Amino acid sequence: MFKNRGIVIYATMLTILMTMLTGMVHADTITLYSGRSKTLVEPIIQQFEKDTGIEVKVSYANTAQLASKLKTEGTRSPADLYLAQDAGALGSVTKDGLFAKLPQSVLEKVPNTFRHKDGYWIATSGRARVLAYSPERVTKENLPESVFDLTQPKWKGKVGWAPLNASFQAFITAMRGQVGEERTEKWLRDMKANGAKAYPKNTPIIEALDAGEIDVGLPNHYYLFRFKKRDAKFPVEQTFFKAKDPGNLVNIAGIGLLKSSDKQETALKFIEYLLSAKAQQYFVSEVFEYPVIDGVIPNANLLPLEELMKIVPKFDLNEMDDLEGTIKLLRRVDIL
Repeated sequence: MFKNRGIVIYATMLTILMTMLTGMVHADTITLYSGRSKTLVEPIIQQFEKDTGIEVKVSYANTAQLASKLKTEGTRSPADLYLAQDAGALGSVTKDGLFAKLPQSVLEKVPNTFRHKDGYWIATSGRARVLAYSPERVTKENLPESVFDLTQPKWKGKVGWAPLNASFQAFITAMRGQVGEERTEKWLRDMKANGAKAYPKNTPIIEALDAGEIDVGLPNHYYLFRFKKRDAKFPVEQTFFKAKDPGNLVNIAGIGLLKSSDKQETALKFIEYLLSAKAQQYFVSEVFEYPVIDGVIPNANLLPLEELMKIVPKFDLNEMDDLEGTIKLLRRVDIL
């Protein structure tokens, strides 16, 4: 009898110990929904794991798809954090009340421009929309001054864009806010009628310029620099439209903490890490993006932030939360 009781006690203690160990592992593991591509963020995620001992389980997908997934899952979502490619998707999730308000100690790390007005998301890096072009087929002097000029007959079949990409959809959301629904829809329809060529994302736009498929394209600024890093003579260049043109939108990648997360304290460590000098330097030096904190060594390839801000259109990133309206518009004009 005593022998059996000893076995029972031992088994009970072992179960308790295993439960405690499982809980410890569970506490040091967070789940991240990432709308940013694996090639861009995996290195810094791995560095975070190495530096902190916290495991990050990542689910990669399109930014808009993940926003929709979060809304469907609601409070049942396994996600602790949502890393998005643009402010529009972050705003859309915020509207559904799924984010927890971030601590002031985190929010004050970045300027007001780069965070939600009520503290529900924060930027992790900045990106600019540009006009990429083939200098072999188009001289800089002959480039359009405005994104609206791309509907002219001279550009028929020569423009590349990426309607499925989250950054393009955010750009359209911003355009709707700046020039209105009617003018934005007209531009989309005119671009389609003018034979704009659709690509799944930004990288193929740069490749298409090199291959001679198109003469100009509408990507984010940092994609070309990856090609230039491998080949300084890569035959594609990029520029901005005239000052304050809607085509010069500066957007952000950013992150929000899910209200439903039961590991918010651990998840906040990841957000703080992305805003650290080490992570910000990675985004600047390796991804060619703009930092959102001070004290980061600038990338010589980038237009200084103070110069960039002189040519961007005036627009509040907090107003980019109508992602659903943009998706409906793109479907209405039969682009999606």
